[in-house]
Amino acid sequence: MDLKSQLKAAIDKNPGPSKDKTEQEKKDEENKLFHEFYNKWKGESEKTTKSYKQIPRFYYRLPNDDEVLLQKLREESRAVFLQRKSRELLDNEELQNLWMLLDKHHTPPVGEEQMINYKDFLIVKDKASDKCKPFFTPLIFAKLNQRDPLGRISILQFFNYVMRKVWLHQTRIGLSLYDVAGQGYLRESDLENYILELIPTLPQLDGLERSFYSFYVCTGVRKFFFFLDPLRTGKIRILDILACGFLDDLLELRDEELSKESQEANWFSAPSALRVYGQYLNLDKDHNGMLSKEELARYGTGTLTEVFLDRVFQECLTYDGEMDYKTYLDFVLAMENRKEASALQYLFKLLDVQNRGYLNVFALNYFFRSIQDMMKRHGQEPVSFADVKDEIFDMVKPEDPLKITLQDLINSGQGETVTNILIDLNGFWTYENREVLVVDSNVEEEV
Repeated sequence: MDLKSQLKAAIDKNPGPSKDKTEQEKKDEENKLFHEFYNKWKGESEKTTKSYKQIPRFYYRLPNDDEVLLQKLREESRAVFLQRKSRELLDNEELQNLWMLLDKHHTPPVGEEQMINYKDFLIVKDKASDKCKPFFTPLIFAKLNQRDPLGRISILQFFNYVMRKVWLHQTRIGLSLYDVAGQGYLRESDLENYILELIPTLPQLDGLERSFYSFYVCTGVRKFFFFLDPLRTGKIRILDILACGFLDDLLELRDEELSKESQEANWFSAPSALRVYGQYLNLDKDHNGMLSKEELARYGTGTLTEVFLDRVFQECLTYDGEMDYKTYLDFVLAMENRKEASALQYLFKLLDVQNRGYLNVFALNYFFRSIQDMMKRHGQEPVSFADVKDEIFDMVKPEDPLKITLQDLINSGQGETVTNILIDLNGFWTYENREVLVVDSNVEEEV
């Protein structure tokens, strides 16, 4: 007899008018009997059963908004924890002492730079402070070994490694102070607070007017979220922030002698932020603080196709059919970084008019017809779509010969070229006349 039959038989034998029992009472009784038979047949001793009560707790719920005391306790405990971690890091004096020890115990002969072998490496470990000892491991020594014939490593490379590690830990602690939830993530508001409080410490931003701070913070935060939050979850892992390199660009603004070229290439610099915001104001002809489709059409060289602009306003967040500055920043980041996977993901979503997860001949033709119409309006002979379609598929070489996926586009390395052909008349013209442009540039170099 199976378990179900035995349970039903036991219920039938139970004294009392079963017909008067509610469905819930029947279920409760059935569950009780199930556990009774289950434990009996499993043959567990009482001692074994009790062991399950000794499993340590591994989940602690976050306090609710109305639990003020618990929230304060959590904040204070995290602050104390981070302070303790901060005290474990090497300070400037300890770093200087470490450098002097490395310099004193370097291993001859001395070439272009000072080197140290593993024996002297261990001598420095014994004489260094306790905080330094985690860096003196065989693994780190092996990582920094550059196949020196005497088995040595560069003192400067080792010291730079230690400096970098200390900086990463300091930065992680600094970012963790803004992690309100304490889960290892920063929300948009958390990162905004971090950058806002960082501005006074960056000499390259001394000239920014306080009224521009909010726009600068928005400009900086959008780059982090555009590239590090592709699923648009509204939060970024602190580890991803440390690993991406954007923070290096931001903190580069501490250099008072940063060159003009470096500032122009740095998204977080004052000239770059003012350039992007200035472009937004120039496009906003009616001065309402928002961009309509007609205003955005003047972006860049003013040759983006109407079909592409329609898709931008269909898929992107707008307010009464107009785009705000935050949405505009995502658009600019996508247009200026079309070789990057995040930018191609943004543009691919716009090109995928059928929402199928791939581009087929219909999708390519849908966008290229607008290029052909613009060519006619400019008095040019339209190019055959069949030729362009074949060139695109030849460039991308998709796994399926009839479908181009986002991964195909990324793997091909031709995403920038393909999007130029489909959404921008000037971009298509540049591609179509690429051989002539190369010849002209070679002639100019010879002259």
